[in-house]
Amino acid sequence: MAEITGRIHSIETGGMVDGPGLRFVVFLQGCPLRCLYCHNPDTWNRSGGREMASGEIVAEAAKYRTWMEASGGGITLTGGEPLYQPGFTLDIIRRAHGAGLTVALDTSGFAPLGKAKECLDEADLILLDIKATSPLLHKKVTGVDQGLVWETLDYLESIGKPLWIRHVVVPGLTDGEEHLSSLLKVVKSLSCLEKLELLPFHKMGEDKWREEGIPYSLTDTPVPAESFMSELRERFSREGIPL
Repeated sequence: MAEITGRIHSIETGGMVDGPGLRFVVFLQGCPLRCLYCHNPDTWNRSGGREMASGEIVAEAAKYRTWMEASGGGITLTGGEPLYQPGFTLDIIRRAHGAGLTVALDTSGFAPLGKAKECLDEADLILLDIKATSPLLHKKVTGVDQGLVWETLDYLESIGKPLWIRHVVVPGLTDGEEHLSSLLKVVKSLSCLEKLELLPFHKMGEDKWREEGIPYSLTDTPVPAESFMSELRERFSREGIPL
């Protein structure tokens, strides 16, 4: 089977926050979203990064098989947006499975289902980043409409795909009661949800925005209080949401 080449931003070994266990994390290049709090704006440009072959990536990941298997980990494909390069992403997944490695796909869900479906079908776990629940807020936060995201979520639910949902809590944007109540309603409706990650906003990517020459609008936005995040997690936990 001929290898497919694609563009990646970077690789991280020993990742512990992008799925279960220890992860071999591949950051793919290119993203159609322009999230206000993105900490990797250098992944946006589809022609950036460097070219790498799918087989080369899996061969590199296989070097870490022992600690991945011992910890219940595997490969995580993230970005950027891995569904922006669906053929490349799918080939990595298939080659990883051929090598006996599992794959988690970290995605915004913003991709036409016809192009994304095989990747969603064949990944072992989907980490779906829900940016906002209302059309207006989603557009404000990401610069794109949310229709494709809900199509992706509906499809994942229909096939019972193991799913983690991630949501960034940004003061003044995604920490309002109406929004959080809406998010709770969405996650409560999902039978395939294995975990919800409520992530506090941070500014670790602000310097990258400056380096890329992109205006950063959240300079004056504070990180959410630890007490608020604790109370929020407790609230969702009381409603039976796995955290």
